[in-house]
Amino acid sequence: MNAKNKIIIFVVSILTTMFLFLLFNITYSFKEYGIKSIDNNAQALALTIRHSLTSQMLSGAIKDRELFLAQLEDIPNINKIWLSRSDAVIKEYGKGDNNEIPRDDIDKQVLKTGKIMKVINDNLFSKSSYRITIPYLASSKGKINCISCHQGAKEGEPLGAISMEISIDQVKDMGISILSNTILVLAFLIILVIILINILITPFLNLLGSIKTAMNKAQNGDYSHRITNSKGKELKEVASWINDLLEKLEETLDAIDNKISIFLSHNKSVKKDRLLNVKNTIDRLSDIYKFRKTIEHDKTLEEIYKRLANVLKKRLGLKDFNIFEADTMNESVSSVFVENKLYCNVLETGCRADRTNTIVDSKQFKDICSSCENNNPDFNYFCIPYSISNELDLIISINTNNKEENTKIREVVPYIADYVDAAKTVIVSKKLMKVLENNAQTDSLTGLYNRKYLDYSIPKIQHQINRANILFGLLLIDIDHFKEVNDTHGHDIGDEVIKIVSKTLIENIRNSDVVIRYGGEEFLVLLYNCDSSFILQVSNKIKDSLQNKKIPVGNTYIQKTISIGTSLYPQDNENFTTCIKYADLALYKAKNTGRNKIVSFSDKLLS
Repeated sequence: MNAKNKIIIFVVSILTTMFLFLLFNITYSFKEYGIKSIDNNAQALALTIRHSLTSQMLSGAIKDRELFLAQLEDIPNINKIWLSRSDAVIKEYGKGDNNEIPRDDIDKQVLKTGKIMKVINDNLFSKSSYRITIPYLASSKGKINCISCHQGAKEGEPLGAISMEISIDQVKDMGISILSNTILVLAFLIILVIILINILITPFLNLLGSIKTAMNKAQNGDYSHRITNSKGKELKEVASWINDLLEKLEETLDAIDNKISIFLSHNKSVKKDRLLNVKNTIDRLSDIYKFRKTIEHDKTLEEIYKRLANVLKKRLGLKDFNIFEADTMNESVSSVFVENKLYCNVLETGCRADRTNTIVDSKQFKDICSSCENNNPDFNYFCIPYSISNELDLIISINTNNKEENTKIREVVPYIADYVDAAKTVIVSKKLMKVLENNAQTDSLTGLYNRKYLDYSIPKIQHQINRANILFGLLLIDIDHFKEVNDTHGHDIGDEVIKIVSKTLIENIRNSDVVIRYGGEEFLVLLYNCDSSFILQVSNKIKDSLQNKKIPVGNTYIQKTISIGTSLYPQDNENFTTCIKYADLALYKAKNTGRNKIVSFSDKLLS
């Protein structure tokens, strides 16, 4: 049902309700008025009859009352008039000539109670009448003293009653006539109101209907519908305002969608409503921006990769995945985040996705990658390569076990690309900072840590040793007669000697130990968790290994020896720097007592 019909029905319902209320009120009021008027006339007639009968009784003409009452019945609308005597009057004077005894229960009740009784016999399609019975009460007041004529009568006692049956057909006919005319008038008014409503509200309803259509289409994402066929100046203005608003909204949504979507990967619309698509796009950009601002303040690459993994888990709902770095220059792959476990041996054989720079999907071709083997028939892997820089690629390997997860992966791939793109410059920056930091703390000739690294690491070493309550060995090593090598054979051979010494040191220590190029031809070896005997064992191993090596010099070769001074932290001193000085004192002792020897620090060296 349209709005127009609803308004008409509503208005007609209100008018009809008012009409019925008015009709009922008129009917009730008219009936009450008619009955009241008849009642007043009946009581006036009863009083007149009483005075007339009293006068006849005093004048001795009471026997003519029957004729008198018969003449009264000739009055229009009076059907019957009769008198009823009380038992006391009948006993005193008899029943009268016309058998003036109570005719029915109403007469008896009135004579008993002395109260007026009224009965309306109302019939719509037959004659209607009004019956009233009025008592005559004994009274000693007034001009005529009833009690003087009726012996034994008491004040207010009913002596008789007069009953009248009066026709109310005339009143009923008049009421029906008034009601009929009222119905005709009200029906005319209702029709007139409906016509006026139809004329006045049709333009508004048409505008409302057009607005409803436009809003319904806009609700479904179509903002192209415009409001037409509006009549009247005000309505045309409203239609123009709404059309302008819709046009601006449509143009703005197109502009936002076209300009913002370029910042996202594969930003295809997933909903028909462009407003919702713009909202989703802005939400994605907001999330990516927050992610980018957050990782910019992370200190290390490990923190960035953990945060990226957290996004993949919490925001994109991935359950099982790994992240790898691929060094394109050295053709090596390393894992930077493992969620559950590694399912492939890309660390050894390399990554197909990185090599081909394409997505590797085992769902499209089973066993597509030789590096990944799994006997579970439901297991699938989805490896996506991302180019971070010319030297670095990032591979995200996602593993699934059911069809639903496979479908979900394809849906979130663009979102993964957005976050990786946002992290690219930050990853490159952190990588560069790490390279610069390594270069600053690494000797360019040997690749060993340098003195700056030592200065940076001393607080950490002290804290680690004190917390673990272990000993730390220090070996300060100097190449014997190194200046002669440079002077005799040149600096190229000198550099080669330093490289061979560095390689010898690394070959003869554990992975947990550290070698530092301390100066020109001096090296510092830090031995983790050791004692005096282990220090001597390692020192001898290094010394013996180096002196047996032949260093090519043109067509011949040379052999070199080293002097070693050792100390033990914190046994020799609780200050790490002081222990280095102690090792230097021991080295000085070794060089001054013949070289090619090992000297351990003791308190005697301080004297």
